[in-house]
Amino acid sequence: MPIFEYRCVDCGKGFEKLERRDTDTVACPGCAGHHLEQQLSTFAAKAEGPKQFCGGPSCQMGMCGSKN
Repeated sequence: MPIFEYRCVDCGKGFEKLERRDTDTVACPGCAGHHLEQQLSTFAAKAEGPKQFCGGPSCQMGMCGSKN
């Protein structure tokens, strides 16, 4: 099940909801309203450190992290 992000138009509260798109009814946890706007969802990825360009033959994108 995907996580959707919403903002309530009535009270301005932003929240996330894990839901099945076809069966769940979404309500604001702040005011219980149903006047919601779906927000652009983003995700974060954690890097292990700065990547350096190597340009070696085994490097797919030039960002393999080797210190050549």
